[in-house]
Amino acid sequence: MTTETILILIVIGLAAGTLSGLVGVGGGIIIVPALVFFLGFSQQAAQGTSLGLLLLPAGILAVINYYKQGFIDLKVVGIMCAAFVLGGWVGSKLALSLSQEVVKKTFAIVLFYTAFKMMGWDAVIFKWLKSLF
Repeated sequence: MTTETILILIVIGLAAGTLSGLVGVGGGIIIVPALVFFLGFSQQAAQGTSLGLLLLPAGILAVINYYKQGFIDLKVVGIMCAAFVLGGWVGSKLALSLSQEVVKKTFAIVLFYTAFKMMGWDAVIFKWLKSLF
């Protein structure tokens, strides 16, 4: 595993942990798309890795199924797990210092951005936003 990959995993883990602590999202909203877009994971490998990171022991049976099919990299899970724990702490501290309205709006922005990115509409949306300013 390269240093660059490790740094990307740490950034993904911190971002997911921070957003999880801030607005209660992480795995499916941040980790899965980030692994697919930034590290070229297959959808199944990204989902399996996310489950391995977030759902033990609650999702142990799903994790076992993904692991048996070779879709979980335990090194990736370990690195992101450590970063996620730190990010979760940071995000929760931030969320508790903000008003409910700001946290709700942040959550909505994260959901919209992820949806647009997954649909491939992000370029269109950003072009439209730039035209407004």
